[in-house]
Amino acid sequence: MVSMDTTPEEWVRYTPRERLQRFVIFLATALAIVWALTSINVIWAWVFDAPQQMGDLFGRMVPPDVSNLPKILWVLVETVNIATIATAIAVFVSLPVAYIAAQNTTPNAFTLWLGRFILVSSRSVNTIIWALLFVAIFGPGIVAGIVAIMFRSIGFIGKLLGEAIEEIDKRPVEALEATGASRFKVIVYAIVPQVMPTFWAVAILRWDINLRESTVLGLVGAGGIGLILQSAIDTFNWQEAATVLLSILVLVVLGEIVSAWMRKRII
Repeated sequence: MVSMDTTPEEWVRYTPRERLQRFVIFLATALAIVWALTSINVIWAWVFDAPQQMGDLFGRMVPPDVSNLPKILWVLVETVNIATIATAIAVFVSLPVAYIAAQNTTPNAFTLWLGRFILVSSRSVNTIIWALLFVAIFGPGIVAGIVAIMFRSIGFIGKLLGEAIEEIDKRPVEALEATGASRFKVIVYAIVPQVMPTFWAVAILRWDINLRESTVLGLVGAGGIGLILQSAIDTFNWQEAATVLLSILVLVVLGEIVSAWMRKRII
């Protein structure tokens, strides 16, 4: 009589090789974190003292000083205008860039790489860095802020629109080309209708992002509410700084509400 072993095989989630790979990954991550912490100059005494300093700072901010509120509200309107104008110009400029950066619409390899170079260059530089550059060119003020946000937005909008163009259905394009339609008509009647939802979604999203970014441009002299905030910090007027921060918070929340309403109405 032959005996049969009916003992169930023990289930193991990971194989020995997978466990070794996970151990190596965790070890490499831990070593990278340790190296990062030891390679930067952190004054740990200040880190441990931070909660006490934050409590003292927030105590100086209470109650907020609203005596300068009319000027703050006016500069908030200026901040909204910076974001809106910059977004509108960026949308207009990014359209041809997106067209030449998409593989299925670019005229040739040179224009393809030119468009992608523009997109990468725009997105590689932070808005504050653009603002510092254009403050040196145009001087302090809202013009530098508008141009800085516009340059930063071109890469964002152009990349997403270019990807949307690459993902369009080719059949309407081929049908119009088969009838002998001009390139302009192909773009208007076959490409534009397919990318319009993405166009509006990206434009509204970028306006919302620019509204947030425009609040800090004043820290480098590029206009907006950041100018008053920087002035309040430099003069240790923490109560006015609290009013500015609360105003920025309200502006960002209102911007989120407006952008959500616009997406619901348009898209």
